[in-house]
Amino acid sequence: MTEQELIEQLSNYKRLQARMQVLSSYSVGGGITVSRLNQDDQLQELHQKLRGLPSYAYLNKREQKLEKIAHTYLGYYPAGVKSQERVIPIQGIDDEDTKLLKELKHKIEKVVAARGYDIRDDLDAVLDRVAEYQDLQETILKIDMVLNAVEQVKRRYAELLRLRYIDEMAVAKVCERLGVSESTYKRWHRLAIVEYTTMTVK
Repeated sequence: MTEQELIEQLSNYKRLQARMQVLSSYSVGGGITVSRLNQDDQLQELHQKLRGLPSYAYLNKREQKLEKIAHTYLGYYPAGVKSQERVIPIQGIDDEDTKLLKELKHKIEKVVAARGYDIRDDLDAVLDRVAEYQDLQETILKIDMVLNAVEQVKRRYAELLRLRYIDEMAVAKVCERLGVSESTYKRWHRLAIVEYTTMTVK
Protein backbone atom coordinates (compact mmCIF):
# COMPACT_ATOMS: atom_id res chain seq x y z
CA MET A 1 0.00 0.00 0.00
CA THR A 2 1.38 3.41 -0.99
CA GLU A 3 1.21 6.43 1.30
CA GLN A 4 -1.43 7.99 -0.95
CA GLU A 5 -3.57 4.84 -0.87
CA LEU A 6 -3.27 4.73 2.92
CA ILE A 7 -4.32 8.37 3.24
CA GLU A 8 -7.28 7.83 0.89
CA GLN A 9 -8.37 4.76 2.84
CA LEU A 10 -8.34 6.60 6.17
CA SER A 11 -9.90 9.74 4.66
CA ASN A 12 -12.78 7.65 3.29
CA TYR A 13 -13.52 6.01 6.67
CA LYS A 14 -16.48 8.23 7.54
CA ARG A 15 -17.85 8.01 3.99
CA LEU A 16 -17.73 4.22 4.21
CA GLN A 17 -19.62 4.37 7.51
CA ALA A 18 -22.21 6.72 6.01
CA ARG A 19 -22.73 4.49 2.97
CA MET A 20 -23.04 1.45 5.23
CA GLN A 21 -25.69 3.29 7.26
CA VAL A 22 -27.67 4.03 4.08
CA LEU A 23 -27.43 0.41 2.92
CA SER A 24 -28.38 -0.96 6.35
CA SER A 25 -31.83 0.64 6.12
CA TYR A 26 -32.55 -0.56 2.55
CA SER A 27 -35.74 -2.62 2.71
CA VAL A 28 -35.90 -5.98 0.98
CA GLY A 29 -39.55 -6.46 1.97
CA GLY A 30 -41.39 -8.18 4.76
CA GLY A 31 -39.92 -5.74 7.28
CA ILE A 32 -36.42 -7.09 6.54
CA THR A 33 -33.51 -4.70 5.87
CA VAL A 34 -30.12 -5.36 4.28
CA SER A 35 -28.39 -5.27 7.68
CA ARG A 36 -30.90 -7.82 9.04
CA LEU A 37 -30.41 -10.01 5.96
CA ASN A 38 -26.65 -9.78 6.50
CA GLN A 39 -27.12 -10.88 10.12
CA ASP A 40 -29.17 -13.81 8.86
CA ASP A 41 -25.98 -15.01 7.14
CA GLN A 42 -24.70 -15.78 10.62
CA LEU A 43 -27.44 -18.41 10.82
CA GLN A 44 -25.71 -20.28 8.00
CA GLU A 45 -22.64 -20.71 10.22
CA LEU A 46 -24.86 -22.04 12.98
CA HIS A 47 -26.50 -24.46 10.53
CA GLN A 48 -23.07 -25.72 9.50
CA LYS A 49 -22.22 -26.44 13.14
CA LEU A 50 -25.58 -28.10 13.76
CA ARG A 51 -25.05 -30.45 10.81
CA GLY A 52 -22.14 -31.93 12.73
CA LEU A 53 -24.45 -32.88 15.62
CA PRO A 54 -27.08 -35.63 15.76
CA SER A 55 -30.48 -34.08 15.01
CA TYR A 56 -31.97 -35.20 18.33
CA ALA A 57 -29.52 -32.79 20.04
CA TYR A 58 -31.35 -29.74 18.68
CA LEU A 59 -34.68 -30.86 17.13
CA ASN A 60 -37.85 -31.76 19.00
CA LYS A 61 -39.78 -34.94 18.10
CA ARG A 62 -42.04 -33.18 15.57
CA GLU A 63 -39.08 -31.53 13.87
CA GLN A 64 -37.29 -34.87 13.73
CA LYS A 65 -40.30 -36.30 11.88
CA LEU A 66 -40.14 -33.45 9.36
CA GLU A 67 -36.41 -34.02 8.94
CA LYS A 68 -37.02 -37.71 8.31
CA ILE A 69 -39.73 -37.03 5.71
CA ALA A 70 -37.42 -34.56 3.96
CA HIS A 71 -34.62 -37.14 3.80
CA THR A 72 -37.09 -39.71 2.46
CA TYR A 73 -38.62 -37.65 -0.36
CA LEU A 74 -35.87 -35.21 -1.33
CA GLY A 75 -33.08 -36.74 -3.35
CA TYR A 76 -31.00 -33.57 -2.95
CA TYR A 77 -31.15 -30.22 -1.16
CA PRO A 78 -30.83 -27.31 -3.62
CA ALA A 79 -29.34 -24.03 -2.44
CA GLY A 80 -31.88 -21.39 -1.43
CA VAL A 81 -35.17 -21.74 0.39
CA LYS A 82 -37.29 -21.03 -2.71
CA SER A 83 -35.59 -23.84 -4.62
CA GLN A 84 -36.05 -26.18 -1.66
CA GLU A 85 -39.73 -25.30 -1.47
CA ARG A 86 -40.21 -26.14 -5.17
CA VAL A 87 -38.71 -29.65 -4.98
CA ILE A 88 -40.93 -30.83 -2.10
CA PRO A 89 -43.60 -33.17 -3.51
CA ILE A 90 -47.22 -32.49 -2.60
CA GLN A 91 -48.21 -36.15 -2.35
CA GLY A 92 -46.73 -38.87 -0.13
CA ILE A 93 -47.23 -42.62 -0.24
CA ASP A 94 -49.88 -42.35 2.49
CA ASP A 95 -51.97 -39.70 4.27
CA GLU A 96 -49.45 -39.29 7.11
CA ASP A 97 -46.56 -38.62 4.72
CA THR A 98 -48.71 -36.22 2.66
CA LYS A 99 -49.60 -34.30 5.82
CA LEU A 100 -45.95 -34.04 6.88
CA LEU A 101 -44.88 -32.92 3.39
CA LYS A 102 -47.52 -30.17 3.43
CA GLU A 103 -46.32 -29.04 6.85
CA LEU A 104 -42.71 -28.98 5.66
CA LYS A 105 -43.68 -27.01 2.55
CA HIS A 106 -45.66 -24.55 4.66
CA LYS A 107 -42.71 -23.96 7.00
CA ILE A 108 -40.41 -23.16 4.08
CA GLU A 109 -43.06 -20.87 2.54
CA LYS A 110 -43.09 -18.93 5.83
CA VAL A 111 -39.31 -18.49 5.65
CA VAL A 112 -39.63 -17.25 2.05
CA ALA A 113 -42.30 -14.75 3.08
CA ALA A 114 -40.36 -13.59 6.14
CA ARG A 115 -37.31 -12.82 4.02
CA GLY A 116 -39.43 -10.78 1.65
CA TYR A 117 -38.73 -12.84 -1.48
CA ASP A 118 -42.45 -12.91 -2.21
CA ILE A 119 -42.61 -9.12 -2.03
CA ARG A 120 -39.55 -8.04 -4.01
CA ASP A 121 -38.66 -9.57 -7.35
CA ASP A 122 -35.41 -7.60 -7.78
CA LEU A 123 -33.41 -10.15 -5.84
CA ASP A 124 -30.22 -9.39 -7.78
CA ALA A 125 -30.36 -5.78 -6.56
CA VAL A 126 -30.88 -6.99 -2.99
CA LEU A 127 -27.92 -9.36 -3.23
CA ASP A 128 -25.75 -6.59 -4.71
CA ARG A 129 -26.56 -4.38 -1.74
CA VAL A 130 -25.87 -7.16 0.75
CA ALA A 131 -22.51 -7.82 -0.94
CA GLU A 132 -21.63 -4.10 -0.86
CA TYR A 133 -22.67 -3.90 2.81
CA GLN A 134 -20.42 -6.86 3.65
CA ASP A 135 -17.48 -5.35 1.72
CA LEU A 136 -17.85 -2.05 3.57
CA GLN A 137 -18.14 -3.87 6.88
CA GLU A 138 -14.94 -5.80 6.14
CA THR A 139 -13.04 -2.67 5.04
CA ILE A 140 -14.02 -0.71 8.15
CA LEU A 141 -13.11 -3.67 10.36
CA LYS A 142 -9.68 -3.92 8.72
CA ILE A 143 -8.98 -0.21 9.22
CA ASP A 144 -9.99 -0.46 12.89
CA MET A 145 -7.81 -3.54 13.38
CA VAL A 146 -4.73 -1.90 11.82
CA LEU A 147 -5.18 1.30 13.82
CA ASN A 148 -5.58 -0.75 16.99
CA ALA A 149 -2.39 -2.65 16.13
CA VAL A 150 -0.52 0.64 15.59
CA GLU A 151 -1.91 1.87 18.90
CA GLN A 152 -0.38 -1.12 20.66
CA VAL A 153 3.05 -0.09 19.35
CA LYS A 154 2.73 3.71 19.61
CA ARG A 155 -0.54 5.18 20.84
CA ARG A 156 0.28 8.69 19.65
CA TYR A 157 0.85 7.49 16.07
CA ALA A 158 -2.62 5.96 15.87
CA GLU A 159 -4.12 9.06 17.45
CA LEU A 160 -2.34 11.27 14.89
CA LEU A 161 -3.73 9.23 11.98
CA ARG A 162 -7.26 9.29 13.38
CA LEU A 163 -7.21 13.03 14.05
CA ARG A 164 -5.61 13.99 10.73
CA TYR A 165 -7.45 11.71 8.30
CA ILE A 166 -10.57 10.24 9.92
CA ASP A 167 -11.54 13.40 11.85
CA GLU A 168 -10.10 15.56 9.03
CA MET A 169 -8.35 18.01 11.35
CA ALA A 170 -5.90 20.56 9.99
CA VAL A 171 -2.24 19.92 10.82
CA ALA A 172 -2.14 22.90 13.21
CA LYS A 173 -5.16 21.54 15.12
CA VAL A 174 -3.60 18.07 15.32
CA CYS A 175 -0.39 19.58 16.70
CA GLU A 176 -2.43 21.49 19.27
CA ARG A 177 -4.39 18.40 20.29
CA LEU A 178 -1.23 16.29 20.61
CA GLY A 179 0.74 19.07 22.24
CA VAL A 180 3.64 18.84 19.79
CA SER A 181 5.48 21.14 17.40
CA GLU A 182 4.98 20.96 13.64
CA SER A 183 8.43 19.42 13.20
CA THR A 184 7.55 16.67 15.70
CA TYR A 185 4.25 16.19 13.89
CA LYS A 186 6.06 15.69 10.58
CA ARG A 187 8.41 13.13 12.13
CA TRP A 188 5.58 11.27 13.85
CA HIS A 189 3.48 11.39 10.70
CA ARG A 190 6.22 9.72 8.67
CA LEU A 191 6.70 7.02 11.35
CA ALA A 192 2.92 6.54 11.73
CA ILE A 193 2.61 5.90 8.00
CA VAL A 194 5.41 3.31 8.19
CA GLU A 195 3.77 1.55 11.17
CA TYR A 196 0.33 1.51 9.52
CA THR A 197 1.77 0.14 6.27
CA THR A 198 3.72 -2.52 8.18
CA MET A 199 0.63 -3.61 10.11
CA THR A 200 -1.59 -3.78 7.03
CA VAL A 201 -2.30 -7.37 6.00
CA LYS A 202 -1.41 -7.87 2.36
